[in-house]
Amino acid sequence: MKNAIKLLPLSIVFATSTSFAANYAVEARGDAMGGVGVVSANFLTAPFYNPAITAIYRRNDDVGMITPSFGISFNDEGQMIDDLDRAQNLINSQNPANIGELQTTLDSLQGDKFKMEMGGVVAFAIPNQFIAANAFGKLYTESFVTPDIATGSTNADPNARTLENAANSKVNAVSIGVAEAGISLAKYQTFLGQHISYGITPKLQRIYTYVYQANLSNYDFSDVRENGQAETMLNFDAGFLWFHGPFRVGIAGTNLIARDIETKSVNSISYAYELSPQYTVGAGIVADYFTFSVDYDLKEEERFTTFDDNVQMFRAGAELDLLRQLKLRAGWKRNLAYENSEDTLTAGIGLSPLNLFQLDIGASYTNENSMGAYINFLGSY
Repeated sequence: MKNAIKLLPLSIVFATSTSFAANYAVEARGDAMGGVGVVSANFLTAPFYNPAITAIYRRNDDVGMITPSFGISFNDEGQMIDDLDRAQNLINSQNPANIGELQTTLDSLQGDKFKMEMGGVVAFAIPNQFIAANAFGKLYTESFVTPDIATGSTNADPNARTLENAANSKVNAVSIGVAEAGISLAKYQTFLGQHISYGITPKLQRIYTYVYQANLSNYDFSDVRENGQAETMLNFDAGFLWFHGPFRVGIAGTNLIARDIETKSVNSISYAYELSPQYTVGAGIVADYFTFSVDYDLKEEERFTTFDDNVQMFRAGAELDLLRQLKLRAGWKRNLAYENSEDTLTAGIGLSPLNLFQLDIGASYTNENSMGAYINFLGSY
């Protein structure tokens, strides 16, 4: 996590004005259960998984709110951030004795990349038998940092060649964020003896992009805001749920209006991002004291066209409810877009002291250089 803290300025740039564009949700209960939610979400978290669940609630639920949920995750498998710091210190030291270490560090940076995601949500739900509603706001950033290590020096002196390549090497960064505000509307009814609900979420999205480039010797990610732009668009989510007793099947579509996003060009460098519809099916058992469900994305999303960040997730998760006071959760997920992707394990707890409010805490772990943490505060009355 210490590496992620060094990149916080890159994501905090958006923290007052942007949101989770590509992430499935920013919600500690679902994240602790592997990211599932198409059938296992509740009426408070429904806008982030399946709008149809907005209409599924207990009889004593009159109003509910999330205030707020927050999550952060990072992936630094090449330990790029430590190498960037080391390269910057070695270049600025101008000590000839460090040339060999500098060359080793430059070699280590070749092909590295760092990815960080951060976001949060708030929601206010009013369940009712006519048209259940949940007004929400959602905030997310997705940031990439990659070094561009120069190798073109032809100087005959190896030490001078290393210094020249180091001086010509760059750090490139790009971030995208989407601020969402919307309302999920849903209706429960019986049809031919079957219990169903369906819902739709109209939402306004403000999409921000930032591009940054600097030399290895003087990069400062707090300057990333200098090359930004934003655009506003209307989008929609929709969902359907069938259930019989504890058994549920559902499908949800998010960002139903596709949009190709282009960043500003900085030193002839620009990036393209695809905000495209995603359709996810889910099935599971949602009982009073036990939940198990699986979610599967029906298509692969490309996202940034420059990076290997395609996503098509398969998720599974479970929750055990102990006397409405303590909930134990665990899950698993895998990105099917790449054959060599590692499994991610998740876990968390939910605390409901005297049912006055609920605190959810979750964590994810892929490896020692890729993990995340999530927290919710919510209540229903």
